[in-house]
Amino acid sequence: MSAPLSSVAVVGLQWGDEGKGKIVDLLSARADLVVRFQGGNNAGHTLVVEGEQTVLHLIPSGALHARSVCVIGGGVVVDPGVLVEEYEGLRKRGLLSDPGALRISQEAHLILPYHKAIDLAREHARGKGKIGTTGRGIGPAYEDKFARIGIRMADLCDPGVFAAKLRENLEEKNAYLAAMLDQGGLDYRSMLDELSGYASKLAPFVCDTSALLDHALRDGKRVLFEGAQGMMLDVDHGSYPFVTSSNTGAAGIAAGAGVAPKLVKTVVGISKAYTTRVGSGPFPTELDDDTGEHLRRAGGEFGATTGRPRRCGWFDAVVLSKAVRLNGVDSIALTKLDVLTALPSIQICTGYKLDGYSIDAIPAQVADYERVEPVYEQWPGWEEDISGVGSLDELPERARNYICRLEELLGVPVGIVSTGPGRDQTLILSDPFAG
Repeated sequence: MSAPLSSVAVVGLQWGDEGKGKIVDLLSARADLVVRFQGGNNAGHTLVVEGEQTVLHLIPSGALHARSVCVIGGGVVVDPGVLVEEYEGLRKRGLLSDPGALRISQEAHLILPYHKAIDLAREHARGKGKIGTTGRGIGPAYEDKFARIGIRMADLCDPGVFAAKLRENLEEKNAYLAAMLDQGGLDYRSMLDELSGYASKLAPFVCDTSALLDHALRDGKRVLFEGAQGMMLDVDHGSYPFVTSSNTGAAGIAAGAGVAPKLVKTVVGISKAYTTRVGSGPFPTELDDDTGEHLRRAGGEFGATTGRPRRCGWFDAVVLSKAVRLNGVDSIALTKLDVLTALPSIQICTGYKLDGYSIDAIPAQVADYERVEPVYEQWPGWEEDISGVGSLDELPERARNYICRLEELLGVPVGIVSTGPGRDQTLILSDPFAG
């Protein structure tokens, strides 16, 4: 008889940067395996432990816990150089010291230098119409995956296969760079030599992670699935075309991690107490004023991957309601509540108006989404410092009322409240692994 399943998914519900890294780090203390299932090194998860900051781009946020095995699933696109650098940096700090602490799917596709060259050249060519890509090659790598010409980790570990596939692909990419993007070509020999060096370092970690996860779940191990970007960047359900190139929500776990859908038991949705996004695209509640600057400054709202200042605005319940529905969210982890401290009033977007008509859903056409007007409720703010509170009862009444209103609007409870960047600045109201 198989053991009871204990698996938790942590997914972002906005446009990314919701604080997933901190919540995953917190829950990883009880997880046996922590799994990335999509995205690439365009994600940046920032962890603050005892005042020391760690930013992870590919390795799951369980890396700071000795008990957790970090798994990079087949749905992730991997830049080998970035992964080697990140792994070696953690090893120098005494982390991931166990040889079995990192596992990489043999099915994960590679981000190669020509993907990055194409990404940057395309974005430059778009001019004012640019999407806001990080330039890390994520989109072009996923394009090759679905065009069935991608190169995978299994290929990287086979020198003969890798050399042949790299040569064939590079001939096509160099022709495209020259003819369509007016860019010079890349050198095959230097690229092969560099990537072969990464292969020797990564090969010991490459395995069938799908089978690994299936066995772990059926043996009763605690597995934590970590989303890389927010739901509104999902390639199918986000603010298209200003999205990433993968499925960012809970629906992407089955394919990206290689597990049966029924094995994902609990979904925790991460949301800031306000809203941010990086790059271009619609943002109805954006604040281009002193309040927006306060949120940016108090929240440290600068991209962990790019350093770009984040656009800031009020909480958008229309966005969150869609994300809660699509992900089957069981509870909310509300982050950065402390950033709202000292604001005289706080607004919550409860709906939109488009051409004078009230709507309660996001328009499919991006041109319409850019024209919507947010409909707000106004709530009184609080002055008390909440960064050191130890329980929900210690929060100011106005902060508790704000949380209760969000729960009413979203139809799911808030199970975790973050009141600062540190591990100890977190209120656990319900344990996701107890569900």
